[in-house]
Formats: sequence, C-alpha cells, structure tokens
Amino acid sequence: MARDARPGSPRGRWTPSATGWDSWDVVADRAAHDDAAEGPGGGPAASGAARGTEVRAIGVAIPIPDPHGALLQAKRASFGDPLATAIPTHITLLPPTEVPEHELGAVADHLRDIARTERPFRIKLRGSGTFRPVSPVVFVALAEGISGCERLQARVLSGPLARPLPFPYHPHVTIAHHLPEEVMDRAFKELAGYSADFDVWGFSLYEHGRDGVWRPQYDFVFGEGGQRRV
Repeated sequence: MARDARPGSPRGRWTPSATGWDSWDVVADRAAHDDAAEGPGGGPAASGAARGTEVRAIGVAIPIPDPHGALLQAKRASFGDPLATAIPTHITLLPPTEVPEHELGAVADHLRDIARTERPFRIKLRGSGTFRPVSPVVFVALAEGISGCERLQARVLSGPLARPLPFPYHPHVTIAHHLPEEVMDRAFKELAGYSADFDVWGFSLYEHGRDGVWRPQYDFVFGEGGQRRV
C-alpha cells in the first residue's frame, strides 16, 4: 500500500519553520513577501539550500472534506483574507516545520505507523470562536472529536517529530486571520450558527510551495497501514 516510502530514523532533526512556524497562515503570508523581495528561488527551501541543506516546510493536518471544506474556504475568501486560496481548510496536527529533504522518508514512516493503528472518529463543528486578543484568529469550533484530535496530535509530535509548541494544543478550523477588527467581528458573527458533521478517515502531509501555497502530498488512511500520493 505504501508508495515512495524511504527508510530512515533520524532523531531531533526537525526545526520550527524559520518563517513563523506557529501558524500556516503566517508561513504562507511571509513566503509571499519573501518571494516578492527576493525574486525566484526565495522561500524556506532556498534558505535551507543557502545553509548547505535543502529543506522543506511541511505540516500535518486533518483535511475538512467537501462540501464543508469548500464552503469554509469560500467563506474565508469572502472576508477578504488573501490567504484563503493558499491554505486548504484543515485542523492542524503538526504546525509548519522545516525538515531536511533527504529525511522526509522517515517522516512518512512515522506517520504511516500512526495511521495503521488508528480508527475513524466523528467530528462535529459547531459555531465560532476566537483567540483574540492573544492571537488575531477567528475559527470554527469543535463540539465533538476534540479528544481524537488531541490523541493524534500527541502521536504525530512524538519520536522523530517531537517538538515544543508555543501554546497548548486547541483543535480548530481557522476562518479569518490577521484581518481588520471589524472583519474579524463579522466572521465571528456569520459563523456563529455554523454546523457540520463528518468522519475523519485519516490525515494528510502538506508541503509549503515556493508560491506560498500549502498542498497535500500524501494521505495516511486509518487502519490501512499505508500512504497514498494525492
């Protein structure tokens, strides 16, 4: 079932993304500015090459299935968020992290082992929430499935991907980030009555492109013990 898996077992080699690893939004936003300032070849991978080691900025997340994911992405775009098309609708498990390119196979091995022993669980999205004033984020909240996300997140951030986080883990779906206060208020109000239910089939490994877009590379399906290229 596994494809393109590469062996390896590094320890303690992963680092937070130098471009703002606490948020997929921050990484995508800064990459756009970096590319504009540096021209072709800018971005996380180029910075790694300058240090002598090619790196990739990756993230791991539960994708929100359509039609829910598409609807929330369209909502985010309607609020004028310039990153709406750069970040697929998701629940983060591993925030943006720079990984040496030649060691990505070990990451796939780690994630595949996790997926093999997990089973589908239900997520219910209900209403809106915000991290303001600590962080300028409005999100859709989870009413069910929090414990499943917490379990997955703890397993993903273990072994070769073990790393500290700046804040306690709080699974959520971002719908507005770093926008004017009146727009954040509007997003909070418009999604206050939002509701969606779906089953989590697994999770995906995403890579941050030089164009600032996060794209899924592999899906890891619960119980199958393998991965599939997206």
